[in-house]
Amino acid sequence: MVTAVALLASTSLLMGRVQQQVRVIGEEAAPQAATAADLYFALSDLDAQVARMLLIRDGGQIDALGTYRERSLQVDADLQRSLTTATGDAERAIVLDLLNQLAVYRQWVWQTLTAQSQGPPQPPGKLPPDALGYYTQATNVLHLELLPTAQRLRDAGEMRLDRAYAGKRSTQVWGVVLTVVLGAGLVVLLLALQVWMARRFRRVLNPALAAATVLTAVLAAAAGLVFVRQAQELGAARDDSLRPYLALSQARALSYDAAADTSRYLISANLPLYRDDFARKSERLVDAVADKQVVDRWLAYERGHEKVVALAGAGRTGAAIDTLTGIRRGDAAFDFSYFDAAVDEIAAGHKRDFDRSLGDTERLLAGWTLIPVLLLGLVILLVPLGVRRRLNEYR
Repeated sequence: MVTAVALLASTSLLMGRVQQQVRVIGEEAAPQAATAADLYFALSDLDAQVARMLLIRDGGQIDALGTYRERSLQVDADLQRSLTTATGDAERAIVLDLLNQLAVYRQWVWQTLTAQSQGPPQPPGKLPPDALGYYTQATNVLHLELLPTAQRLRDAGEMRLDRAYAGKRSTQVWGVVLTVVLGAGLVVLLLALQVWMARRFRRVLNPALAAATVLTAVLAAAAGLVFVRQAQELGAARDDSLRPYLALSQARALSYDAAADTSRYLISANLPLYRDDFARKSERLVDAVADKQVVDRWLAYERGHEKVVALAGAGRTGAAIDTLTGIRRGDAAFDFSYFDAAVDEIAAGHKRDFDRSLGDTERLLAGWTLIPVLLLGLVILLVPLGVRRRLNEYR
């Protein structure tokens, strides 16, 4: 009976601990990592939309401004969630740094737009000197401060996710070991008790003890299977769904930043820095993405980028801007949207798969803090019931 109580306590408590750790992964650690990845993407697109606003006029500029505001709201929401889910002073300090850097970035952006609107008319793609200076400051803040700080937040989120999985792994190992050892030990003790009573009291079968033995074996096998199965389910969800989703979010952010380099190249009057920067980011992107369809779509945009660069190099800046912002097949904007749609669809699929696996794991664990109490409580009652009739023979 002492062994039965130990099995009850260890199984019920460890199942409860695993359920809590799964909730932490599903409600805190994984959303925090996803939010940090989304923040990095939104910041990258924020600066891409600023470059679009500076290059194009009229309706196109209004569209870029609308997207800029949408990304700004997205950044603010991500920062608010990150501040809420931060687990220590270090993470909160990173979020506060991002808030301060974002305020500086926005100030430079609006100074850029104000200087452009108040300056004399310029040829396509050319900014007034003060507007160009302000924009250079803005994009420097983004690349030298905001994005590196957002990368730190993303790394912190992924580290927390890894710690949550490691903690759950430790709990489930203890759960399997204690369930097998104590369950097998209780079955052996129950069988030994039945053998002893059969020899001592000349009774071959004790129904109560036989039922207790079966219940113990079923509980130990089922609990061990649940410990193992939830580990497999959630581990596969992380490796096959969550990690690819986070990697695609990073690749998507990189693609927006690289696409913005095409615009920055025109704004800066063909500064080679942005052409070289695009080449480096494009190479990283192709290496990071495993899906051939996505890579092919990116390479199509890369060809559009080279066309824009060639037109700008020939002094046809207006034609380069038209190619960059056009929405016809073969224009850079069309090819980029085509690429981005593929990335977004695949990433959304990975996110749905992870959420579905998380839900399956939670349903698998449901009730397992009470099931050991019910079954082993019955075992603890059956043991004295099986022994009582034999002891009564001494009266």
